[in-house]
Amino acid sequence: MPQDDQTGDKITQRVFAYLTSGGGRYQKIEQINAPLNWRDQTPDILASVIEAFPQPVFVTDIGTHIVAANLSARQFAPAMRLGEPLSRSLRAPDLLDAVTRVLAGGEAEKTSWSEKAPVERWFEAHIAPLKCDGYELASMISLHDLTQANRVEQMRVDFIANASHELRTPLSSLLGFVETLQGPAKNDEIARGKFLRIMREQAERMARLIDDLLSLSRIEQHMHVHPATPVDLSLLVAHILDTLAPITEENAIALKLDLDPGVIVPGDRDELARIIENLIENALKYGASEQGDLPIEISLKQSGRFVAFAVRDHGPGIASAHIPRLTERFYRVDAGKSRSKGGTGLGLAIVKHIALRHRGRLVIDSRLGEGSLFKVILPSVEIISD
Repeated sequence: MPQDDQTGDKITQRVFAYLTSGGGRYQKIEQINAPLNWRDQTPDILASVIEAFPQPVFVTDIGTHIVAANLSARQFAPAMRLGEPLSRSLRAPDLLDAVTRVLAGGEAEKTSWSEKAPVERWFEAHIAPLKCDGYELASMISLHDLTQANRVEQMRVDFIANASHELRTPLSSLLGFVETLQGPAKNDEIARGKFLRIMREQAERMARLIDDLLSLSRIEQHMHVHPATPVDLSLLVAHILDTLAPITEENAIALKLDLDPGVIVPGDRDELARIIENLIENALKYGASEQGDLPIEISLKQSGRFVAFAVRDHGPGIASAHIPRLTERFYRVDAGKSRSKGGTGLGLAIVKHIALRHRGRLVIDSRLGEGSLFKVILPSVEIISD
């Protein structure tokens, strides 16, 4: 038998002895079923126990050599070999120091560390001593990937910070104007009218932000519930275009429409209306043609079992570096321009989440100087009913 296998069998017997000591329950089972010769089967039993863990688990001997590892551990460290020092597979000084302390007779420990390359990841390890009378000391290390949890927490922190900043700015403006109206401009009718108009705009901006925050929160709370009510998307798009007609006429913006009739999708009518409104309004605000005569193209097409609603503009376009982040909360390519046009920085985040809740997706394609395409692809009623 190869040396690694002999070492592995030896340590598994020790670990199983540890697992079966102290409680008495397994010892009684062993006595009742003595003919089954349980201890002869300890390598297989321990292997099964370790494999049952969903997270990576390593077992080392007194010299910190790896003597056993489950499938998750082998996938985590593909270059790992039994019998090699743990330090070759896990290059984490804090972890290795903790293992050394445990093997020196210390209590179980928990430690964490991060890796910067190829992408930043965070891990936590639990190290427990494995020992019993007559057996050499060993350790069991279980790893937990904290990357996703840390990213979610960071998103939460960033979200609170961004939301606070977005609210603080108009609030500071309002307070400043109130102080001015109570002081220097107290009897200035012209200034009072001007300041009250600005205060109203700032209050409306806060109201829009709060509405968007509440909308996004409601959508996220129901992400696991997929709406199934049939909605005539063709009629809904036509209705929203009618409501936006005064804006397009006032700003002399031409629209080119290509709308299939009778397009039905399963969904929440109000949420689908939010998608249509946000995408069209974004194009009206930011997608004006630099040539001056190119229209905003709006299409609704059913192709097989899917439906695509798309808005294409011929505006300044968006640099490729920004595109992956456009659906992040409060992310803006041009923050000043967005705020000046009444944007909250949440519109595309809302569109993305609504699309996902409807089993769909948002596709963004843009090039500087050529314009942008925003497309939402949704399943048709036929797919849901199949």
